[in-house]
Amino acid sequence: MEKPAHFVIVGGGTAGWIAAFVIQDEARRKGLDIKISVVESSKIPTVGVGEATTAAFRVLLKHFKIDEFEFFRKTDASFKLGIRHQDWRRPGYTYYGPIDDPHQVIQPPAGAPSDYLNVYAVAAGRAVQEMHMFQPLLEQKKAPYARKADGSLIALGPFHHAYHFDQALVGKFFASKSKGVDIIDATVAGVERDGESGAITALVLDDGKTIETDFVIDATGFRKQIIVKELNAPWKSYAHELPVNRALPFWLEKKPGEELANYTLAWAQSSGWMWQIPTRTRYGCGYVYSDEFSTPEQAKAEVERVLGREIEARSDIRFQIGRLENAWIGNCIAVGLSSSFLEPLESTSIHGTIVQMMLFSQHYLKDPKAMTDEDRADYNQRVGRQVDDFRTFVNTHYVTERDDTPFWREVRANRIHPETKERLAHWKRQMPRHENFPNYLGGLPHIETQLHYPVLSGLGLLDQSLARAEMDRDPKLKRFAQETFNSLVKEYKAAADQALGHAEFLQLVQEMG
Repeated sequence: MEKPAHFVIVGGGTAGWIAAFVIQDEARRKGLDIKISVVESSKIPTVGVGEATTAAFRVLLKHFKIDEFEFFRKTDASFKLGIRHQDWRRPGYTYYGPIDDPHQVIQPPAGAPSDYLNVYAVAAGRAVQEMHMFQPLLEQKKAPYARKADGSLIALGPFHHAYHFDQALVGKFFASKSKGVDIIDATVAGVERDGESGAITALVLDDGKTIETDFVIDATGFRKQIIVKELNAPWKSYAHELPVNRALPFWLEKKPGEELANYTLAWAQSSGWMWQIPTRTRYGCGYVYSDEFSTPEQAKAEVERVLGREIEARSDIRFQIGRLENAWIGNCIAVGLSSSFLEPLESTSIHGTIVQMMLFSQHYLKDPKAMTDEDRADYNQRVGRQVDDFRTFVNTHYVTERDDTPFWREVRANRIHPETKERLAHWKRQMPRHENFPNYLGGLPHIETQLHYPVLSGLGLLDQSLARAEMDRDPKLKRFAQETFNSLVKEYKAAADQALGHAEFLQLVQEMG
């Protein structure tokens, strides 16, 4: 009998364990005979940082029938219902980016264009966020759950939320849920390759032992140990259009009795922006900035001045922003930070890992000997375009009114990507439409209009006169949109009145365990 194909994931953590779960599940569905091993070393300390996801993470938990409340308990997770963008458009101006999509729950009139509710909001001079269920919850720091008379918890709506959590705890949680995955406590020192094809045939461990392999997933993070150090994969830089390249991470303790934010705070500063990500017990924070405009010492002093307290910087991280030109080379595929890294403004890293592994598993997973150059080229084109779209979306956040520091003046003048400018010019002729974002990911979730509209609205980049002209062309649709918009605002404000406080919800879930 032939041995099962051996897939080896180098590096555990969130990306590595997501890859293990997704590949194992799809192999089972396809009836493939494969063996999965994860190589991760207990000697390498896992740095716990506050990390945020998109709603795709909750879809993943449901797909694997993982108890969401158990996940909350074991990872110190909290809700992420959106992002609070503070001081981006201009100092003193704040807007939210809720991640739910009201269009999902409304049956539109026949022939109505996509995003007609968003167009109506802009035409009426209303913030598009008003009609989102998550908006009043964000403003009041509440959970999307209420408590019934019998004490049980009930979701307030059908929308998927996202999470904040301690990244170190999530890797351990997924490892504890693995079944049939071999865990090898070691580090990889090198590889052995086939002399003709160049394929990796074995991984050489730090103790000199080798592991034969048929396919390798590089989840080694910024080290890119296999895909770059061994296979010399070329890198495509986004350093020009995404100008922050350094991070100063730190923790802030949650004050006793204070309500817990249900959003990622993205707070613009003089040379970049500060994040605050709430877990159940504390805030994972950091300042991502451009070292062209600030030194680490100046960055730390700025944070302490803004917060009015001293901080203990946990490290000083310098990073490359961009992606691999090809994330799949030979019989090795890179995921997570090995594959790409963008500043953490829109939680693209874990989202990208989930979508990329589902895309790979659903469309390309088979016996490695049957994988072709055409498979690799097709995957690389789709994933490359996905990350380029992430880049353009994040770059759009920098189209602001700010010109109060050298950093913001430089960004405005020289760092807006041509694709960003092209999209904004198109949206001066026609309001953004779902059709502007063709799906090349097999129907898997991507950054489309549901996330663009709150950002474009918050930054003042949408043309009210254009939106009015579009609405005036169909008075019947305009009336329907007006009634629907007002109805949603009323309904969701009432729902928020019933919602539990965020900290209270998390405490109840802890007690259930």
